[in-house]
Amino acid sequence: MGAAGAGATATTTSATVTGLTPATGHTFTVRAKDTRGNAGPASPPLTVKTVDPSTDPTPPTAPGNLRSTGKTSSSVTLAWDRSTDNVGVAAYDVYRGTTLAKSVGADTTTATVDGLSPATAYTFTVKARDTADNPSTASNAATVTTDDVAGPGKQLKVGYFAQWGIYGRQFFVKNLDTSGAAARLDVLNYAFENLDPTNLTCQAGVTKGVSSDPQDPDEGTGAGDADADYARPMSAAQSVDGVADDGWGKLRGNLNQLKKLKAKYPHLKVVVSLGGWTYSKFFSDAAATQASREKFVKSCIDVWIKGNLPAYSGAGGPGTAAGIFDGIDIDWEWPGSEGHPGNHYGAQDKADLTALLAEFRKQLDALGGEHRLLTAFTPADPAKIAAGWDLSRIFDSLDYADVQGYDFHGAGSDNSWEPGRTGHGSNLYTDAQDPYPFHFSIENAIQAYLDAGVNPRKLTVGFPFYGRGWQSVTDGGTGGEWQDANGAAPGQFDTEAGVRGYNNLITTFPAMTVHHDEQSVSTYGYTGPGGQWWTFDDTWSIGKKTAWIKSKGLLGGFVWEVSGDTPNGLLMTALADGLK
Repeated sequence: MGAAGAGATATTTSATVTGLTPATGHTFTVRAKDTRGNAGPASPPLTVKTVDPSTDPTPPTAPGNLRSTGKTSSSVTLAWDRSTDNVGVAAYDVYRGTTLAKSVGADTTTATVDGLSPATAYTFTVKARDTADNPSTASNAATVTTDDVAGPGKQLKVGYFAQWGIYGRQFFVKNLDTSGAAARLDVLNYAFENLDPTNLTCQAGVTKGVSSDPQDPDEGTGAGDADADYARPMSAAQSVDGVADDGWGKLRGNLNQLKKLKAKYPHLKVVVSLGGWTYSKFFSDAAATQASREKFVKSCIDVWIKGNLPAYSGAGGPGTAAGIFDGIDIDWEWPGSEGHPGNHYGAQDKADLTALLAEFRKQLDALGGEHRLLTAFTPADPAKIAAGWDLSRIFDSLDYADVQGYDFHGAGSDNSWEPGRTGHGSNLYTDAQDPYPFHFSIENAIQAYLDAGVNPRKLTVGFPFYGRGWQSVTDGGTGGEWQDANGAAPGQFDTEAGVRGYNNLITTFPAMTVHHDEQSVSTYGYTGPGGQWWTFDDTWSIGKKTAWIKSKGLLGGFVWEVSGDTPNGLLMTALADGLK
């Protein structure tokens, strides 16, 4: 640290410290810091006196021919021609817009600017600086658009894995391998982790079930499943590599299996999804102030990125989950508008969410090393977008957004939603027969983002691997489409009426009459027992939608959630083939 209070941080053995007072002595020391932030002893001090600018009033010439020589989704590499000076060039300062992005020594005419957002245009200039700290005029401007996350000409495939799927669904991380999903996915979202209701930090290390009442305002308060995450030993039959968990190991359960899955599929990125419908109650509180945001983000990085899991049932401990998660996904449902009963929300959430995402980006980038993903699940409803999502700013921080492409209509497991009329859950276009005053569709949802100027290569579209159903529906000459109903149909599980995974749906009702609506691009089925009507996606609708995604130049598609597929991955294969 210099005598004038200035300093710099570097990942190499050199650094340029700027902002010093001219003609003044400054004393510097250096400390090494490890990956956990532990600082070593200080080096011997070095005292250097800055130059008096009055002795050299002539600035250097401007750097010439600024150009990009390479780029990724999060960085741009620049090069330029050398400046000249009557005494000597001391350094080059690289500016991103008007912000100083990086300084390099006089012997270097290249620089890589990191911490950038994918699929975003940046304008750079460079100024030379002499030993008297005189800056040159700026070089020519170079505008560079970073790559998107998928890469040029490629489409991103994202899938959610439900933490609790190992119970009733009997869907394990291993099934991602055996079904072929892991080979086809680019990113896997592990859902969901909760917020501590008291400390407003990322919660881990507890096992507490959710309330059985979906209308209970405290249904998810303090809930979590450390057993499923990292304490439950998986048998050899449940293990990715066929080796059972050591019952005394510090890492077991889903996280150990994810570690094994990543070893088998090195291309696969895994992110931890925070929140969801049941765990979003306290986001508003955690995002409310700069101090609370810093505290919350630090805790999430500490637990899920650095892997410092709390001790639980003999498992966990410092660094036990390090390297499993490649980023963080924010599933706040919903900032600025009502979500689950009892959720905290207010008009301030929109600005607070923008600041929270910026804090996540800042702290993730500060870790150094490989770029960490920051993503979000975002709404299809324009009213919810307007209330909570500043589309002009959030993509400065987000790598991409997963835009909800489903749940446009449904009865709800407790018949609290739309129990009296059937309706499409994931139609691509507005249905001309839709009787509702507002017409949901994937096209309408995506258009709201594009109209706000969002780069299409920062948007993925959601695909449901499940169906929503109603009962006591008459055919009405339309196969039950938009007909009166009497509540949710029996579901796959007793506690979740009106919902069945795709595989469960087609095996439970093999004689279902399936309709393909070409106009709205929607699949629905009608079956005799109880006059049940179901809205869902199949290979036909997935093929139509993926073609549309590519025609619009969007980034790709995502799935909620992978356990609904057939054992041989019928729907995932259709998604991957459609997004080739």
